[in-house]
Amino acid sequence: MKKLIDKLALLHGLTKEEWCLLLAGFDCETAEYAANLARETAQARFGKNIYIRGLIEFTNICKNDCYYCGLRCSNSLCNRYRLTPEEILACCKNGYNLGFRTFVLQGGEDPGFSDSELCKLVETIKQQYPDCAVTLSVGERSRSEYEAFKKAGADRYLLRHETADDAHYRLLHPESLSPTVRKQCLYDLKELGFQVGTGFLVGSPFQKTEHIASDLLFIQKLQPQMIGIGPFIPHKDTPFKDYPAGSLELTLFLISLLRLSQPDALIPATTAVGTLQEGGRERAILCGANVVMPNLSPGDHRKDYTLYNNKLSDGAEAAEAREALDARLAKIGYKTVTHRGDFQKH
Repeated sequence: MKKLIDKLALLHGLTKEEWCLLLAGFDCETAEYAANLARETAQARFGKNIYIRGLIEFTNICKNDCYYCGLRCSNSLCNRYRLTPEEILACCKNGYNLGFRTFVLQGGEDPGFSDSELCKLVETIKQQYPDCAVTLSVGERSRSEYEAFKKAGADRYLLRHETADDAHYRLLHPESLSPTVRKQCLYDLKELGFQVGTGFLVGSPFQKTEHIASDLLFIQKLQPQMIGIGPFIPHKDTPFKDYPAGSLELTLFLISLLRLSQPDALIPATTAVGTLQEGGRERAILCGANVVMPNLSPGDHRKDYTLYNNKLSDGAEAAEAREALDARLAKIGYKTVTHRGDFQKH
């Protein structure tokens, strides 16, 4: 396994057969070896700096009915909300004062928040905070809509592909959603000049080793600037409520492999890894992650953005707890930095 990891670190890619072999050979010794190499790779490019992004979850209304997500439109128990533009701008003001220079506007695919409103919002944020980056994460849109977002000033776009295997995709989503459309959205975003982020769920229902290998191959082909992965965590009000959570250890191993495959990528230590284990986010950083995304959303709505059970939204996850976050990272020898942290090819 070490030879395959060395090959990955050298060539930044493997064949599907090699990915499958490496994943099948996953054990503690292999994971530790990969983590050490990934940590060295990340530090060679970014030092011990961790980029911070201010996450604003501005709507939990979604027209889609994905089987794993607590925001699915069929979940009548979800307490729905939609922030006003004024509330979103207040989040940005608070975040700017706390030192954030990237704002991530994330929401469900909410038909009630029009594209023109979103464009106007992006324009206003860029006018008020010209030294900041704006990242959008609002799902599948037409190429023309993405183009409008880019013209409005959006810099980055996050759209997880969730699974690159078409048959597996259809087991996780209703028929109205297409894996082909999902992937095309990502290629459109890249062609339009966005810094693009994608990613997948680790341990989602029906996932097999070859599915993960397909995910790694897809990322290898797409060459995204950002890669966000996290373990599947069930939500009590979804069809997958009784399925087991994904493995934290496998997630951490995959973060290391992704760092070796995409050495310049911006890879977050996601909320989900911190939800599964206290200190999970720090472990992800030691496996090669270099981004954290504390929550800037209004406090009275954070618990309503329930993608999965027990999602963290306070403590070091909260944007206003920068000192607590800095202290936790200092314990493992890292520090947050306040500049935009754009993708750079080394």
